[in-house]
Amino acid sequence: MRVLVGCEFSGIVRDAFAARGHDAWSCDLLPTEAPGRHLQCDVRELLDDEWDLAIFHPPCTYLASSGARWWKGRQQEQREAIAFVRCLLAAPISRIALENPVGRLSTVIRKPEQIIQPWMFGDEATKTTCLWLTNLPLLQPTQIMSHRPQLCWRMGPSATRSKQRSGTYRGIAEAMAQQWG
Repeated sequence: MRVLVGCEFSGIVRDAFAARGHDAWSCDLLPTEAPGRHLQCDVRELLDDEWDLAIFHPPCTYLASSGARWWKGRQQEQREAIAFVRCLLAAPISRIALENPVGRLSTVIRKPEQIIQPWMFGDEATKTTCLWLTNLPLLQPTQIMSHRPQLCWRMGPSATRSKQRSGTYRGIAEAMAQQWG
């Protein structure tokens, strides 16, 4: 199966699918952090390339509720972010998953089909993640963890904080590859 993982520089989701024999590619404006099939470009350039599945991780800077206090004065950036998400969801790909934190998409696009946490998939962490799904089943938890620290929320300021917070937990990536692949 041909899998496009859009807006992913970490390679975590891409590698989970590739490990199961899929023709998986990540795409981001940034170079990949892990060797593998990666296209460094705007993901919109690839949407018509006959993918079987796309998993999109659009930037949440102007969409996540955690940044709502900075939205004032950034309405144009927020409109552009929403238009980008609409473009991804309208891609000519039969199966699409789009993930983002709780935020604007629930009111301007639609409510997410599912809300998941890393602790549902074997990672000891809390990070509320919404999934908007097209022709995909809900992810079934694989390993419920009792220790659930809020690692993302507690991260201190740093030059790499946004990159660290945006990463997909391996347990979620493995569940996506196992259940959607």
